[in-house]
Amino acid sequence: MDSQQSNNQLHVVFLPYPTPGHMIPMVDTARLFAKHGVNVTIITTHANASTFQESIDSDFNSGYSIKTQLIQFPSSQVGLPDGIENVKDVKDGTSPEMLGKISHGMLMLRDPIEVMFQDLQPDCIVTDMMIPWTVESAAKLSIPRLYYYSSSYFSNCACYFVRKYRPHDHLVSDTQKFTIPCLPHTIEMSRLQLRDWVRTTNAATAYFEPIFESEARSYGTICNSFHELESDYEKVSKTTMGIKSWSVGPVSTWANKGDERKGNRGHVEKNVEKERELLNWLNSKQNESVLYVSFGSLTKLFHAQLVEIAHGLEKSGHNFIWVVRKNDRDENEEGFLQDFEERVKESNKGYIIWNWAPQLLILDHPATGGIVTHCGWNSTLESISVGLPMITWPMFAEQFYNERLLVDVLKIGVPVGAKENKLWNSFTVEAMVRREEIAKAAEILLGNGQDSKEMRTRAKKFGDAAKRTIEEGGHSYNNLVQLIDELKSLKKSKALGEKAD
Repeated sequence: MDSQQSNNQLHVVFLPYPTPGHMIPMVDTARLFAKHGVNVTIITTHANASTFQESIDSDFNSGYSIKTQLIQFPSSQVGLPDGIENVKDVKDGTSPEMLGKISHGMLMLRDPIEVMFQDLQPDCIVTDMMIPWTVESAAKLSIPRLYYYSSSYFSNCACYFVRKYRPHDHLVSDTQKFTIPCLPHTIEMSRLQLRDWVRTTNAATAYFEPIFESEARSYGTICNSFHELESDYEKVSKTTMGIKSWSVGPVSTWANKGDERKGNRGHVEKNVEKERELLNWLNSKQNESVLYVSFGSLTKLFHAQLVEIAHGLEKSGHNFIWVVRKNDRDENEEGFLQDFEERVKESNKGYIIWNWAPQLLILDHPATGGIVTHCGWNSTLESISVGLPMITWPMFAEQFYNERLLVDVLKIGVPVGAKENKLWNSFTVEAMVRREEIAKAAEILLGNGQDSKEMRTRAKKFGDAAKRTIEEGGHSYNNLVQLIDELKSLKKSKALGEKAD
């Protein structure tokens, strides 16, 4: 009986890309599939599995059919130290050279992963957008390949139309504004805010083209967003771009619903004492009075910018929690940050967290009133899910598009004035955001003005919608059920076709 049931059970293999912004939502999506009765296998490397294995084991022990299948990452062959298998673990992880090494490692795994696909005989493969060759892998097995997009519909649409129509060509200067064509809203950007390989054709352009082409060649796209947030752009994606898609987000909120360990999501470290101290500090603050400042796991800030942030936060007069990564510190100048930490401890206005923070717990606390964000989609969705407005400070990749979504479309973001899409290890003093701009944005976000109040009201409405959409009968819930049913029908049709042959 059991073997008969396992033969009928839908088996889906997930293959994430080893960087936090891509891996965390895909693993959460895989867990949702398992919680809806699908047999799930996640293929990943040893070091990457260690960051989420606890959640998988917990799900498995709760009776869900989910497991990880490990594969050896060729670190030494691509010039990385053993155990360095994720972009976040690489020193200068966002440099093109280091990104290239991780990507090369993933490409070297193609043959052994395809052997795994053959052995596992899945009914569907869900792979990150950054692994385009899996379109061919799925075709060999005569099964659907789903393209996993871990950012907003808006960024996917905007990027598509910018690449297609190139409205930024032939402008007088890099700072002159252009309008992105074919979008439901008027969206203006400058050439400097586009990725370098979109501004001008370079080696990276050839790397990204097959990635985008693979979306059109896939069965469809799974998007970590939700209908109530981006219905206009969900529609553009399906009609103008012709992409079949399913919005199943916010997946982190959904997969970790009712999970007491959610503050530790995506990490193995946890310091209970430090967490208690942090919560005591938050508990002592008034509701919606604290600004949370975090730039994700990849951004590395140079010293002069850290100084501006410190003075800007102090100048604003608001309470704040600031996450400073160890790799942000310049060893010769770290005395400045230590002095600053002492000063804000004395005034009780600020709280510095070194390196890793229990972000979901902080965002969910009633004292937190807003976040300064790099506009990475995971942090953005987490903030939206708890109804928080944002100060937008995009850095690289699609983050400048996400800023426009927050500021111009959803109207729950205050721009800090970031001008250039550039990796921080190549940043210039001219592109720096000044303390006055930081303090001004904090005042707009947490102040008592009419605009601030309206922004907070809108953010709360989106937060409520985020909670509803993942409940039974909600848009994201129904989309996931519909997708699973569709994949089951395809499996059945394929089995009937093979029987007829």
